[in-house]
Parts: sequence; structure tokens; C-alpha cells
Amino acid sequence: MANPNPKEIVRRFNAEVIEAGSAQSFADLMAPDFVNHSAPPGSPNGPESMWNTFENLLRPAISELRVKIEDQIAEGDMVTTRKSVTGILTGRLLGAGPTNAPIAIDVIDIVRVRDGRYAEHWGMNNLAAVVAAIRGNNA
Repeated sequence: MANPNPKEIVRRFNAEVIEAGSAQSFADLMAPDFVNHSAPPGSPNGPESMWNTFENLLRPAISELRVKIEDQIAEGDMVTTRKSVTGILTGRLLGAGPTNAPIAIDVIDIVRVRDGRYAEHWGMNNLAAVVAAIRGNNA
């Protein structure tokens, strides 16, 4: 059986895990030895670091959470995705909110896919700037 297309794996992760919150899809799509190179220093950097971001940070704060993939480039087992995470800020996000207003977080992820699963992740986002703007608007 051929390995699944790495871009499809990343699209599936974004739809099923980030948007829908599927624990089963998360388990299916994460390699047990996964490494999140973007985890904060001193924090766990295994699969739990990714699950924590979605289930304990974003999903409780943002209702109607959606991921829009703007661009996706793949070379071999590496997939780079530029996307936006949007929704309504109905909860607290890093101490900011709720505003009940739309929120958008811009993200660039690089994922190494191995055997149809996430093996490594690197990422950049503008979450800190978004939260600072919310705090500034509510001062």
C-alpha cells in the first residue's frame, strides 16, 4: 500500500483535529515519537503539546473555530501550510477576552509526515499580537 499524500494528511489534521476536535483522528494522525519543535522551552514537546494547544487553549476560547488553508507546498515528506484559524472569541484566550467578536490567527506550519502521520512540527503564528490587540482594545 502506498503512503498517503502528505498534503492530504495535513489537510485532514486541520479539518478533523483542529476544527472538529476529534481525539480519534488525533491518535490516528500523530506518530508516537512526534516532536513539536515549536513547543515553549521547558514544556512537553510530544503529541500532548499539540493536543493541549487545540483542546485547552484554542477550542475553549474560540467558538465556530475554522481553519482556512491559504497555501500549501510539499516537497518529499515536508509540508508547509499557510493558514488562518478563525472564529468568535467567546472565552478567555491567554487572559484576553471574551469579546464575542471575530478573531483570526495567522499560522505557518511545517510538518514532516512519516507513514501517514505527523512526525515533526515547526510553526509560527501571530497569536501574541492578536492577544495584545485584544487587550489594547479592552483597556
